[in-house]
Amino acid sequence: MVVKNAIVCDADGERNVDIRIQDGMITEIGSALSDNEIVDASGLYLIPLLVDTNIRVQDSVLNAKNIKAVSDEALENGIGHIVLNSDSLPAIDNEIVLEFAQNSLHNLSGAKVDLMLNTLKEDSTLSNIAILLKRGAIVPFMSTIAKNDVAIKIAEYCQMYKVTLFCKAEDNSLIKSGVMLEGNVSSKLGLAGIPDLSEVLHVSRMIEIARHFKIKIVFKSIASPRSIYLISQAKKDGVDVRCEVSIHHLINSDQTCKNFNTTAKLNPPLACEDDIKLLQEALKNGQIDMLTTLHQPSSPLNKEVAFYDAAYGCDGLKNAMSLYYSKLVKSGMISMSELIKLCVKNPSDTIGKKCGTISVGQKANVMLFNPSQILIMDEKLSLYNGEELYGKIEAVF
Repeated sequence: MVVKNAIVCDADGERNVDIRIQDGMITEIGSALSDNEIVDASGLYLIPLLVDTNIRVQDSVLNAKNIKAVSDEALENGIGHIVLNSDSLPAIDNEIVLEFAQNSLHNLSGAKVDLMLNTLKEDSTLSNIAILLKRGAIVPFMSTIAKNDVAIKIAEYCQMYKVTLFCKAEDNSLIKSGVMLEGNVSSKLGLAGIPDLSEVLHVSRMIEIARHFKIKIVFKSIASPRSIYLISQAKKDGVDVRCEVSIHHLINSDQTCKNFNTTAKLNPPLACEDDIKLLQEALKNGQIDMLTTLHQPSSPLNKEVAFYDAAYGCDGLKNAMSLYYSKLVKSGMISMSELIKLCVKNPSDTIGKKCGTISVGQKANVMLFNPSQILIMDEKLSLYNGEELYGKIEAVF
């Protein structure tokens, strides 16, 4: 099969070439290629399938049904590789749960699924990191509720096994009672707030641990511009730290929580309007390394309740590629090639994979994307329900 006339776009830029795909592999790239099966992709982008390392299953309940559902939904919406968060129910913090989850990965027909390991058990003691890594968990995850002595041991394991530590920066004493960002909106709604210092304090702490042990850290779903500044300064000093931000935190402020909109109850909480502008500037300036859909779907039973009692999260996979394109590329914030770096190349690097470029000899994990098609978001538990979006996936190879 030959795909002709597409705008081929990857992390290296855009070009107009023909692509030959045989047995799921890219076997030739050139011009005027011929074949018995020709796909005319005039006006369409040919781009790599996305990678998302911050995905949860329905209600965070880890079972075969939910894993299959999230794998299928991811691929349908342009994401070819996902990494499931380890703080599920049950958490992936022991061999039994890991093996149980791995058994659910067989015969998936959707996106490739990998598993994180939770470095902390429920009582905040250390899990058996070495065994879990040897048994197939792809990267370790740590919440900064871990005390210093435990965090240092986790860093030593990462140093020993040369793996990237995925870190959620949060302060247990500050997040316990809060349900959204502390500020004017939370005051008007009469809701307990979480100060952004909850994140910033622990980003600073973990940067110093990364510096000392010379390990790689990805800070998951950062929401504070101050955190991004600290991470950027650390990079200049040679510290290998990276910053992940969700699409929701780039385009929605805490104003979205008005009228007690539980779909906007996210973890971390949405930032204020002034900080949204700073987050967008950070994206334009290349200070953000990775993007995520922050997919954390909940049953209506857990969302259609009082804001304080509602579960955190929203549906992030529905029309994910269209959302990225509409909000970030079509709006002029970043280019399509930059989107591929943020959503394919950089996240795959953190898990030891090499994706994001389209070249001969690679698996054809690509999609044809039509930027001129218009669709309406029809997911009730999405922050964008009812919105008009641009772009539609025409085919996946």
